[in-house]
Amino acid sequence: MFELKWIYELILLLYGLSLIGYFIDFIQNNRKANVFAFWLLSLVWGLQTFFLLAQVFVQENFPVMNVYDGLYFYAWILVTFSLIINRFFRVDFLVFFTNLLGFLVMLLHISTRAQSVMDDEGVALVHEMLVVHIILALISYGFFTLSFTFSLMYLLQYRLLKQKQWNAKLFRLGDLTKLDHFSYIAVILGMPLLLIALILGITWGYVSEDTFYWYDSKTLGSILVLIVYGVYLFLRVVKGYQGRAISLFNSAAFLFLLINFFLFGSLSNFHF
Repeated sequence: MFELKWIYELILLLYGLSLIGYFIDFIQNNRKANVFAFWLLSLVWGLQTFFLLAQVFVQENFPVMNVYDGLYFYAWILVTFSLIINRFFRVDFLVFFTNLLGFLVMLLHISTRAQSVMDDEGVALVHEMLVVHIILALISYGFFTLSFTFSLMYLLQYRLLKQKQWNAKLFRLGDLTKLDHFSYIAVILGMPLLLIALILGITWGYVSEDTFYWYDSKTLGSILVLIVYGVYLFLRVVKGYQGRAISLFNSAAFLFLLINFFLFGSLSNFHF
């Protein structure tokens, strides 16, 4: 299986990018993001179907005879259903969470196969999962930091306007509406990256030889960070919070992120 490791890595990459596109469409009702995600997922389905047909007609084995193969077929079914629903219906909530589950199942299939085969490429793939987990988590933190910076600039600009301090600082900070919007966009980009990072990290924890703790401080802290920013998006998109109120919440969310990164990280059993 893992002589074609790079193809499976390509599948996961395309699937992850598709998931980001569907998340943006789910939050913003963005049709361009939906089309982009649909075609990426179609490529994933094409690659999955190729390997499925190869196993059926070349190896003469329908992939449902064990748990590992069953996961692959299950992931293929979820991708198929997602494409059909996306093509003929407009149910953003269902499409996004179906793809999220499908990504998890596909990742479990590939990682458990790597563990069972345990050749050099299988071990390398499990190690790469950890590396990608760390990279995506840090990139997501970068987006959240950028969002906090925009919120801080908004609050400073808001204060200067309230105090009617018409000086050069006021004009250099930028427009309030744009600062609020850029802060929101940065969170939208950071959320799916952190979500994928958590899925990769949890999957790696189960398939690697290291001991995985659900109650580890960094694991629980990262899940709480995701929930806090999920609340931010709920307040922004569903409740319609904007301006100073949401900027204050975003600043508090970033403070919790820093606590998770520095304090919870130092208390963790296996995180740096």
